[in-house]
Amino acid sequence: VQLQASGGGLVQAGGSLRLSCATSTASVNIFIFDTVGWFRQAPGKQRELVADITSGGITVYADSVKGRFTISKDNTKNTVSLQMNSLKPDDTAVYFCHARSYDLNYWGKGTQVTVSS
Repeated sequence: VQLQASGGGLVQAGGSLRLSCATSTASVNIFIFDTVGWFRQAPGKQRELVADITSGGITVYADSVKGRFTISKDNTKNTVSLQMNSLKPDDTAVYFCHARSYDLNYWGKGTQVTVSS
């Protein structure tokens, strides 16, 4: 199973972007995974968890994005989305969709998010 991410781009500080993660095969339900979420990696920094959501709907957020980002599941579109509001230049990074099922980890190709000051 492969993951596909979309929605990155360039935005000014204070703006918003929405990222979406889907499986590469429409017949595979993204909600079969235990957790689905987003990591990001800025130049010269380690990859870090941004947010994830369990199959039961429990969400986890990095402290740096709490109150600004919202992760959600869209059952009709079979996607997991990350709504990013009040973006800051520090949010600039490559964002990766990630899914976990038991001890297996799946990664999508990254999508660039650039926030200009």
